[in-house]
Amino acid sequence: MMTPRVCAAAARARPAKTNAPTVAAARRDLANDFRAAGIESPELDARILLGHALGLDHAALAASAARILTLQERDAVADLARRRLAREPLARILGRKEFWSLTLTVDAATLVPRPETETVVEAALAAIDADGLRSCALRIADLGTGCGALILALLTELPNAFGVGTDISLGALRIARDNARRLGLTSAELLACDMAAAIKGPFDLIVSNPPYIASADIAALAPEVRDFDPRPALDGGPDGLDCYRAIAAAAPALLAPGGILVVELGFGQGPAVAALFSAVGLAPSPPRPDLHGVARALLARKAAANRA
Repeated sequence: MMTPRVCAAAARARPAKTNAPTVAAARRDLANDFRAAGIESPELDARILLGHALGLDHAALAASAARILTLQERDAVADLARRRLAREPLARILGRKEFWSLTLTVDAATLVPRPETETVVEAALAAIDADGLRSCALRIADLGTGCGALILALLTELPNAFGVGTDISLGALRIARDNARRLGLTSAELLACDMAAAIKGPFDLIVSNPPYIASADIAALAPEVRDFDPRPALDGGPDGLDCYRAIAAAAPALLAPGGILVVELGFGQGPAVAALFSAVGLAPSPPRPDLHGVARALLARKAAANRA
């Protein structure tokens, strides 16, 4: 039987119990909090935020599952969790977003590029390939470029092309220029103007993801969009079609004969936008659906030049 003195010494020798969580427990707690808050992908968001706070990739995070978090790490995780629970988008917390396999910087001045917008890139490349033009020295314009997602994705696929991106936001253009520079895409020129106000054709391809939310509908958007995306990048006017009207007015003069226009559509906007383009002499095709089956990218062509 141990004496009280020996028992006390043994107790001092044992490690003190701690309430500090392990990496695995912190990840589990984050996911539970996100799930309770109604966040759409709680496990994924928990893994990404925890990895970001600790500077660990997915494999290193799994390998560190039993490690106890330091106080500094717990504070960093708690700060990121508060931001996500306030519905700040994951991409804004990280300061980056993947688009077309490119890592793009985003900030408060830019729309966060969404996977469905890749449908515009797919539609444009399909049309270019159908014409056999992928290796040609094409001229491309991206109206309302934001962080540069569309124009930079296209330039990575079209190595001989030259691109112009426009935006009314100087902050967005700064981010787009940083993205172009980091990706080594020196064939991109980025200009400050409202849609097409400061550019001249001819362009072989014009793309745009314009603001297309009807003004009165913005209040009902998900908080990640409504409270964090810049309103000018969302607001398409009373019926959501203001920017499509501007594009329709400018596109015929900007497009080369046989040139292609591809725009992203909001839900149910295909017929109205197609009518706007038809009214100025462009020939729209049936919209291309995104991965959810929503009509997302509308392509219209300018008539080719008549042969003598």
